[in-house]
Amino acid sequence: MTNARKPGLAAAVTISAIFLAFISANVQADPARKPVTATVDSALQWGPCPAIFPAGCQIAVLHGNPARPNADIFLRVPGGYTIPPHTHTSPERIVLVEGNLTVRYQGFPAEDLTPGEYAYGPASLPHVATCKGAGPCTLFIAFEGPVDALEFTGMIH
Repeated sequence: MTNARKPGLAAAVTISAIFLAFISANVQADPARKPVTATVDSALQWGPCPAIFPAGCQIAVLHGNPARPNADIFLRVPGGYTIPPHTHTSPERIVLVEGNLTVRYQGFPAEDLTPGEYAYGPASLPHVATCKGAGPCTLFIAFEGPVDALEFTGMIH
């Protein structure tokens, strides 16, 4: 039995080595596949949020192109700021990086997020959020589709 396993193990090791060499070569050949690291305090280029948000909201693109699927951003608002009711055409995955944020999705109770907590927002589900306290709130947001924010004029309840 021991001898029967050795060829399979050798094949698995060889396949793994070939796969790793292929991935390594492609990462080096394609700068868009290069790993990215950033912190809120790093030299990010912050710009204004979409026009539906009041002044004070900022975004920084961490990875990808916001006009294409699978972009990652930081969104930052000052303490006391309310992100008005809106929707997205894409689902969003959120991790609160700093601050204390209350978010409420249409038809669900409000949730208080603290740093490190995750929230998932389905596409087209209206929501609103408020940054509690004096300090800013920064969110990491990953979008499956292009980054957008559409005004929602109804009530969130």
